[in-house]
Amino acid sequence: MALRKIRLQEEEILHKHAKEIREITQRIRDLAADMLETMYDAEGVGLAAPQVGILKRIVVIDISEERDSPIVMVNPVITEREGEQTGWEGCLSVPGKSGMVTRPMNVKAEFTSLDGEAMTIEAEGFLARAICHELDHLDGHLYVEKVEGRLYDNSELRNASEDDEDEDEISDGNDGRTKS
Repeated sequence: MALRKIRLQEEEILHKHAKEIREITQRIRDLAADMLETMYDAEGVGLAAPQVGILKRIVVIDISEERDSPIVMVNPVITEREGEQTGWEGCLSVPGKSGMVTRPMNVKAEFTSLDGEAMTIEAEGFLARAICHELDHLDGHLYVEKVEGRLYDNSELRNASEDDEDEDEISDGNDGRTKS
């Protein structure tokens, strides 16, 4: 396994349509292993092959806190979308930035596993968001195209969050926020 260079927003490869994988070879398995290692090293929850400079339809995702539940999707396609959720998103290809994006609350996707098995996944919430985000990369799209409002520097969000925590500490509880 090896760490791969994560491509940045301005690089042309991130704006191209990835090609279908016709056969699961050892090279594809090695690519998936490298992508997982790269994603974990960068502290991400998902990574698409174009983000490491490969125009192939493969993504890796792991939203688990323990970082021990990787999902590898070859030639994934979302077949159903339901509901709506709006939340913050960031991207390893747009470092240090976040924006508010609306995605489906639930998705169903079909893909091929690294063993060549046809699979279906039904996902909700954060996993549904991650699947949509990563599959967008395969079609040359980044989340910044969907941001509602402006793109924020993560330092701005951290500072605002710290300010909110300070206010919670002195709040009398009548402002509608839940105290921690």
